[in-house]
Amino acid sequence: MINVLIADDHHLVRTSIAHFLGEEHDITIVGEATDGENAVALCRQHKPNLVLMDIRMPGIGGLEATRRICRSMKSVHVLILTAYMEDSILRRLLDAGASGFLSKSADAYEMIEAIRQVADGRRYVSQEIAQRLALAHFTEEENPFSQLSARELQIALMIVNCQRVQDISDRLHLSPKTVNTYRYRLFDKLAVASDVELTHLALRYGLVDGFDARLGSA
Repeated sequence: MINVLIADDHHLVRTSIAHFLGEEHDITIVGEATDGENAVALCRQHKPNLVLMDIRMPGIGGLEATRRICRSMKSVHVLILTAYMEDSILRRLLDAGASGFLSKSADAYEMIEAIRQVADGRRYVSQEIAQRLALAHFTEEENPFSQLSARELQIALMIVNCQRVQDISDRLHLSPKTVNTYRYRLFDKLAVASDVELTHLALRYGLVDGFDARLGSA
């Protein structure tokens, strides 16, 4: 069972999320926080597996709350839910220990899948945020990944995190044949011949780090 704490200062947002997550057999809502301090306190009280964390909240806010939770409660994963995608904030959240980023424009299915993935110890970054993070510090000439479409980049990130074609197919609601078409297209654009070569290239350009690669291959 995945115990989830929702941290958002908008009552309607918390209520809506709690409603559709509560219908999942493997997810339980253990609390709702209205600000950063409240999120930290409820984490200590309920010890959830995952916190669904808004960035912009009263008090210490989502960034500092994430830092405190990840520093003092190592077993708690933080999944950021945000409409704000400034590169500097996203990078600071990664440094604070966030395990994933989900855009507030995501649908319910994507949120549920992101929660399951992060609770399982993997990272999750939604498509539009992944592209910003991956390309933030490189010009198009410097970074070969800049030539990929948003969907190709999303699939590339899923591959380097050791997700199989069938897993990608299930999560993105694409046929395995379509996933493989994207896969070989991005291989061609990046001049790589295998998933291993793709992973090495992603490591070189900072799309994943060595810890993520070891985690996926364990």
